[in-house]
Amino acid sequence: MRRQLVVLARRPVPGRCKRRLAAGVGNRRAALVQERLCRHALACGRALARLAGGVWLPEIVLAADALGPRAARRWAQRLGADRGLAQGPGGLGLRMQRQLQRARREGAQQVVLIGSDLPTLEPADLIAAFQALERSPLVLGPAADGGYWLIGVGPQAAPELPGRLCGGMPWGGSRVLACTVAAARRLGVEPVLLACRADLDRPEDLRPWR
Repeated sequence: MRRQLVVLARRPVPGRCKRRLAAGVGNRRAALVQERLCRHALACGRALARLAGGVWLPEIVLAADALGPRAARRWAQRLGADRGLAQGPGGLGLRMQRQLQRARREGAQQVVLIGSDLPTLEPADLIAAFQALERSPLVLGPAADGGYWLIGVGPQAAPELPGRLCGGMPWGGSRVLACTVAAARRLGVEPVLLACRADLDRPEDLRPWR
């Protein structure tokens, strides 16, 4: 089965990433945190094959925001991803939808999409996501702020599912997960929910990570 792990990331340039975090710790430190988080997400992806006896071996795609295709490919190569590409324009929902649909068009039967701001992410979380897609067309990772840190679609998912779930959501609010689950259920899909994880967006989020 072809699998793809897509990591959404912004290049760690001081003043152009993690603005809410930078307001408390400064632009340079925020960029260093962003780089470390991105490397951690990719390392978790690369660890899947080693921890699962070679069974889980997804293609790891780094989807970069605010970079062109050529720069995204160079950045991905430096970080050890299999491939790098640009997220493209538009809001978060549109960019997520674009990546999920692109992966499906390329023949990936299981697609898992995560962000790059997950300090407590473990390879086991990603294994659990791919395992869930063997029995369900949709998996979500609930986030502590009411959003979600992971979305995955499997071979049973209808082609229109990503668009129906990523469009028109109240991004940035505390109802994102609830609205996404409700939208899935209206389509007759019951998502599998993974363990709750916390994003790292604000200075206070650094405390348990130190």
